[in-house]
This record gives sequence, structure tokens and C-alpha cells, in this order.
Amino acid sequence: MAKERNLLDKFFLFLKGLAMGAANKVPGVSGGTVSFVLGFYEEMIYSFRKINYKALLLLINGRFKSFYKYTNATFLLLVFGGSMFSYFTISLGLDYLLKHYELYVWSAFFGMILGSIYYISKDFENWNTKNIISVIVGVSLGIAISFMSPAKENDNLWFVFMCGIIGVSGMTLPGLSGSFILILMGNYVLLLVDSVAVLFKTLTEVFIGDFSFMDSEERIHYLEIVATFTAGSVFGLVVISHILGFVLKRWYQIVTAVIIGFIAGSLGIVWPWKKEVYKVENGVNLLDVNGNKIIENFERYFPDFSNKETWIAIFFIAVGAAIILLIDKYGAERKEYIDE
Repeated sequence: MAKERNLLDKFFLFLKGLAMGAANKVPGVSGGTVSFVLGFYEEMIYSFRKINYKALLLLINGRFKSFYKYTNATFLLLVFGGSMFSYFTISLGLDYLLKHYELYVWSAFFGMILGSIYYISKDFENWNTKNIISVIVGVSLGIAISFMSPAKENDNLWFVFMCGIIGVSGMTLPGLSGSFILILMGNYVLLLVDSVAVLFKTLTEVFIGDFSFMDSEERIHYLEIVATFTAGSVFGLVVISHILGFVLKRWYQIVTAVIIGFIAGSLGIVWPWKKEVYKVENGVNLLDVNGNKIIENFERYFPDFSNKETWIAIFFIAVGAAIILLIDKYGAERKEYIDE
């Protein structure tokens, strides 16, 4: 599946990585769904599966060019370079938009997921009993996860490693939001807000030659958390992708049916009309390192259709769905062009 790419293809692959990285940071939005809709999900799983014993032997024997080609490294570097870059660019913009235009941002995401359900299911024609049951199972799992209560924060490094393994599932399993899973595990703020902020500050200081952070036990602990979470994520990506590759090869239709159901069931997570329930201790709101109140859960409600904001939100739902349909149309036209 590895293939030669021209400069334009590489640029668009980097942009797709940006989109996936931004989606992974937003609770309720699945980076796996983004990769599925943007058409690089199967290549991503294929590439992860190439990180195996043979790749390790190539690396140990110094056959770096063969290792690079065997692991489809161009694809991985572009996608994950884009994803990492988005944490300090697009995702910061998303943080701003969520803070000032929360209803409209969630509405756009809701519309995009609706469009994703259509995108994935439109070519799925074999609606036999087994596949219908698989959809129901997926919907049930999605709804169940939507209404689970979050655990308390835990900075034990073994638990952080497990968070990396489980949280990265948002990249490999369409419909499953890794960041929402981290909320349920109690470590979303620790891993995707506080630790990222500390890492960014540390990298900035290192860039200007300031290594004073090494004298701070708290900063070192945060960097240990980042390193452990990253290690867990890499381990999870490799292991889960091998399992998924095996499952997709043998039960492709059943897995696709479960994914369709799971994405549909997870719509409750990105329901636009909700308000945050914040963590409170002794009657006082708990704050993260940036001074923001820590979200514990969401309380959903039905919109007021006499309200102007509701209709603007519905417009953004339509915009979100239209974006996915346009991507679908572009992908179909591009495929026809390549086939010719």
C-alpha cells in the first residue's frame, strides 16, 4: 500500500494530519472518524502494522533506507507531523473557538459526524441480520460510553501509560473519542491540557537556552508524564493496529457495521445543546494550571426553537455535514481522475 507521492499529495496528507490531530484533542470527536472520512484510515492501519519484528531487524542491521520504505515512513511522518503540529496551532484555535463560540463549534462537529455516518454507510449494501445486530451493538456501546461518569485524576505513571494505550484508540477506532475516554479516566486535563502547556513552555525555554526547568521537581514530573503517555500511545498504536488489521481482514463487514453503529451512538457526546458540570471540592471550582475550571461531565438539554442562536446552530450543523459531503465528492472525483 506504500506509494510514491508528489509534493501536492504530501501537503494534503499533512493537512489531513492537522485535521486528525485537532479532532483527537476535542472531547467527543474521533480522529479515527476523520481518517476514515478523509480516506487514509486503511493506509494508516497498514503502516502501523509494518512496525514489527522485521522492521526492528532492518533498523538494527543499519538498513535505514529499507526500514524507511518498509514502514511507509513518509506517510507516518506527514500524518503525525501534522497531528503534533496541530496541538500547538489549530487545536489552540479550537480552544479559543470552544471558549467563545461553543454552541456553534459543537454544532459543526455534530453535523460532521452526521455526514460521516452517511459517508461510511452509503456504500454498505449487505444489511443482513448479522450486520444489523453489529450496528445495534455499536450503537449500544456508543450510548453507554456517552453517559459514563468520569473517574478522578491519577498521575501514577503506570496509569498514565495505560491512558496512552486506551486514549490513542481514538486514532485507530472511528467513532471512539480518545480525549473523551481520557475524561472518563479522569486524566484529560492532566494529559492534554496541563502537560501540553508545560511541554510547550519547556521547549520554548530550551530553544532560547534556558534549562532552569531542570531544577523544578514539578516540571520534571510533568515531563515524565508526557514521556510515559507518549510511550503508551506508541505502544497502543502498534498493538491495536495489529489487532484491527487482523479483524478487518477477516470480518470487514461486521467491523464496518459496528463502526457505523458506534459513531451513531456517540452522537450524544457531541450533542451541541449541553452545559458543563465542573469539578467542585469543598464548594470551590477546581482549576487547571491555566486557571480554567475543570469539566467533570456534561448536562444535555433540548434546544429552544424560539431562540435565534438555535437556528444559527442548526445552520452550522448543515455546514458540518456539507463539509463531509464535499470531501466525499472530491474523493470520488479524484478517484475517477486517477483511474482514467
